[in-house]
Amino acid sequence: MGELPFRDPVETALAAEQQFVRTLGGFVMGIAGGDLVIHERIPLSRFNFVVVHTFSPERRTAFFERALDHYFQRAIRPTFRVPTPVPAHVDSGLRALGFRPSAAPLSLLLSGGEVAAPTPSDLTVRPAMADEFDPILSLWTTEKERPELRTALDIVWHHPNPEERLTPMVAARDGNVVSAGILYEARGETGLHFIATRSGERGQGAASTLVGGVFGGSDGRTRPNGFLFADSPRLESRIVRLGFRPARVFTVYELPREAELALPPVPAAGPPRWRPPRGGPAERGPG
Repeated sequence: MGELPFRDPVETALAAEQQFVRTLGGFVMGIAGGDLVIHERIPLSRFNFVVVHTFSPERRTAFFERALDHYFQRAIRPTFRVPTPVPAHVDSGLRALGFRPSAAPLSLLLSGGEVAAPTPSDLTVRPAMADEFDPILSLWTTEKERPELRTALDIVWHHPNPEERLTPMVAARDGNVVSAGILYEARGETGLHFIATRSGERGQGAASTLVGGVFGGSDGRTRPNGFLFADSPRLESRIVRLGFRPARVFTVYELPREAELALPPVPAAGPPRWRPPRGGPAERGPG
């Protein structure tokens, strides 16, 4: 596999996230102005999103139409990740297409060094056991997408490619899973994905206990290049207290549930505004 092709820790973490999608059966397509992350079999927003880089206002329409065409042909609703501050022409273009910014930003958090172990708790952080795998899938997806997600995760869990490792991790109390996430390690980078907590247990520190246990060495392994995403200020503040730092903040644009998957109609073609000369100077005549 070799090392990831970036020296900047932010770009390296983002590349590692895209590698996670790839190993689960998705793909990433680079176009002028951004990257399209696509998983045709698992239409979850965390596997289907556009990372916006930069493009000129004059090329705004072309960028969005080209990007959305790939998703709409597959009946997938993508989200758009735009680094903050959001340029005005990107915001207006997305809003014109029906996309709206989510209530909370998405923050990329990097460990960048030692992570504090979790505070004393009745929760135990450990790898998931085989008989826990199906129950914890309900934390991450609906019944419709669950079979495909299970198959994709199971393949990488038990048959990883060289230099990669996938491990479902849980924070459990008395044998019952309270919080869970997917630990994916590849080429020196470690990401914790799909962090979720059972309803009724949220807001009580289970997710931060999971993060602290995974990156704080509770299993005897050190993971210095760790990263994760936080989609709520509450989770972000708790993760920062463990030793992570916000490295990049995105505004996430998404379509409302009632929005139709369609691009604006293309205007009727008209005559060209300019015609090239039909021949050489002799044919055009003098002057």
